[in-house]
Amino acid sequence: MNKKAIIACFIASGLLQLPMANAQVKVPFSIGNKRVKVIVSDNQPGMRFKTTETLKFQDSPQPGETEVSVFVDPAKSFQTMLGIGGALTDAAAETFYKLPKDKQKELLAAYYDKDKGIGYTMARTNIQSCDFSSDSYSYIKEGDGALKTFSISHDRAYRIPFIKEAIAAAGGKLTLFASPWSPPAFMKDNNSLLHGGKLLPKYYQSWANFFGKFIRAYENEGVPIWGLSVQNEPMASQSWESCKYTAEEQRDFVKNFLGPTLQKQGLGAKKLIIWDHNRDLLYQQASTILEDPAAAKYVWGIGFHWYETWTGAGQQFESLRRTHEAFPAKNLIFTEGCIEKFDFNKINDWSLGERYGLSMINDFNAGTVAWTDWNILLDEKGGPNHVGNFCFAPIHADLRNGSLIYTSSYYYLGHFSKYIQPGARRVAAVASRDKLLTTAYLNPNGKLSVIVMNQTDEKIEYSLWIKGKAAKTTSQPHSIATLVVE
Repeated sequence: MNKKAIIACFIASGLLQLPMANAQVKVPFSIGNKRVKVIVSDNQPGMRFKTTETLKFQDSPQPGETEVSVFVDPAKSFQTMLGIGGALTDAAAETFYKLPKDKQKELLAAYYDKDKGIGYTMARTNIQSCDFSSDSYSYIKEGDGALKTFSISHDRAYRIPFIKEAIAAAGGKLTLFASPWSPPAFMKDNNSLLHGGKLLPKYYQSWANFFGKFIRAYENEGVPIWGLSVQNEPMASQSWESCKYTAEEQRDFVKNFLGPTLQKQGLGAKKLIIWDHNRDLLYQQASTILEDPAAAKYVWGIGFHWYETWTGAGQQFESLRRTHEAFPAKNLIFTEGCIEKFDFNKINDWSLGERYGLSMINDFNAGTVAWTDWNILLDEKGGPNHVGNFCFAPIHADLRNGSLIYTSSYYYLGHFSKYIQPGARRVAAVASRDKLLTTAYLNPNGKLSVIVMNQTDEKIEYSLWIKGKAAKTTSQPHSIATLVVE
């Protein structure tokens, strides 16, 4: 019997299983003598990462129809978690260095310490200026298509030192990607950094070279760049730094210029992210670019934001699911989101965090491998921002008195980033009632983290059910809980 025939016999008998895209891999897990630690944050004072109880599992072979359950199956696993984090922008850096030293230390611990804080492991930063910069600037002088004047001296004042402090606080490693908001003005058809415009074809190669210059310059400063996106929000003409690409234009730029240039410069291992805009056009953009093998070979993943709500629509999670089903070999990564239209009077609203919880649970359940918030820090005005596009951040500095204000968003983010480690595998999790939202991950250390969110005004009694064993608890109104099975 030849080799192919032998393999065929093993496959037919079930003794050999070939790997498949999106295969449900069995992960060894046993309830055994495990307990469930329940950590809760809700809209009541003092309820922030509060360990409320430790549960025991009881036999429960068949839950009834009238019982509310969260079913988790650790044997069915899906994508691997890359990380969770936030953006290290000019605005965040400038605000950070206006704080007293003790508050700077507190902020770094709050985000990056795995025990005292929420253990961020991802970060994003801007290439040249963005709206969350104090002014518009470029790394080269006007008209320098040869990039002879390239310099990141602007970033050495605040942003690079800030990023290096964040890396140190995270234990020496932070998965950092960078995004451009606009090429230099002279490279665009509107001769402006602002108000959209398009990259002129005669500067495609120069702009591709620019990416390599940026990566090398940052890495020479001791700031490793893990990846980059092609263009922030390529369908938007903003009053701030912006540049428009159709899907076809981005495909051709990646295929003919950016991808080959990174390869030639020895930077082909950097992770290249397309789209980097809202969920609503995600499928159209991804399919146009990734159905071209010559472009797709350079692409690691598809970035997305949550601002499709500006049209009056809801968050388009179905777009993520269809895209992941169609292109399972490419990674979904949430690259930006924040609550817009800053209002200091709403800084303590609990709904800020609920927007995050809703998005994160649905994004992860749709196959997303990493989730990156927008600015990690802004001031009491929601800036600085050179065009007045003021927004919320999870933590605000009140520079009038040198204090830090933690919004509910910080705690909702932390219920994921603090208890789901890089390398964790998402496992099957579903609630029997739509009033509860859930997702679950099996961490590399063997601990199972189950997120349960309740946006309603009701207390909801439910059971965490795993393979015939159940642990009963109650979900408080407007709460998010992490149930750690250990």
